[in-house]
Amino acid sequence: MNDWIEETQFAASVVFDDFNERLRVEDYRGSVLPLIHSIKTAAQQKKYSKLIVKARNEHVPLFIEKGFRYEGWIQGYFHGSDAHILTYYFQQERRMSGHEWAEDQMVADIQTKSPLSSLSPLPDLYKLRNAQEADAVALVELYRTVFKIYPSPLHELGYMESILKKGALFCLIEHDKQIVSAASAEVNRMYYNAELTDCATLPEHREHGLMKHLLRFLEMELKKQGIFCAYSLARAQSYGMNAAFHQLGYRYSGRLINNCYIFNDLEDMNIWVKDLSAT
Repeated sequence: MNDWIEETQFAASVVFDDFNERLRVEDYRGSVLPLIHSIKTAAQQKKYSKLIVKARNEHVPLFIEKGFRYEGWIQGYFHGSDAHILTYYFQQERRMSGHEWAEDQMVADIQTKSPLSSLSPLPDLYKLRNAQEADAVALVELYRTVFKIYPSPLHELGYMESILKKGALFCLIEHDKQIVSAASAEVNRMYYNAELTDCATLPEHREHGLMKHLLRFLEMELKKQGIFCAYSLARAQSYGMNAAFHQLGYRYSGRLINNCYIFNDLEDMNIWVKDLSAT
C-alpha cells in the first residue's frame, strides 16, 4: 500500500517496507532537493538500511550529487519515458552483496545465447489458465513450498484471496489437477507498465520451461490492455529465471543490491525489461 508524503515544496508516493527494511519512492513531483532530505529522514526514523527511488532522467544528477547510487533503469516506465533506479544505503553491509562478480558472469553467459524464436508446446498433461478465487489455497501452498521467505505476503491466505478477488492478473499451470507453476503481472494503470512477478515452479517440474509459457501468456494479456512496458526483477542467483527472460527477448538493465528478503536471505535482483509494442 502506497503512502503520500506531502510538504510545501513536493509530494511523493512512497512505500514503507518494514519487512525488507527499505523505503521506496514510487513517484514524486515538485522540488527534488527537499524531497531527498525528507525521504532520508523518514528512512532513518524507521531504521531502514536502504532507500530506493524511481527517478526521472533530468533528476538523476541531483540524486547522484546527494550520495545516491545508480543501479539500473526501466525503459518506458513513465508513459514511455525511462525510470532510473537510484539507491541510498544507510549501512555498509546492505550496500555490499559479495556475489556481484559471479552474478555478472552468469548474465554474460546467458547473453551469449540466442533468444527463442518460438516456444515449444506445453507437454501433455499440463494445462495453462487464469487463476480464480478458488485457487487461493493451492497457490499459497505453492509459494510456501518454493520460497521459505518471500518479499510480499503470498504465504498468507487472506492476502491471496484479496488480490484474486480484486482481479489480479494471475496465471498458473496445472499437472494432474495440481498447481505446479504460477506467475502474475502487477499493473500500474497510471503509467501503463507492468511488473511480471511472483514466478514460482515446483522443482520437479522445472525441466519443462513452464515459466516461459506463463510469461508469454501474461505478455499477451498486457498487450490486450494497451500496456507495452513489461519488466521484472529476477533473483540474481537464479540461472533459470534470468535465462528465461533473456530467451523471451527481455534486456538486462541493472541490478538492485541486497534488494529484498527472498528464498533464504537478502538477495540481489536483476532488472529485465521488454517493449511489448515491438513484438
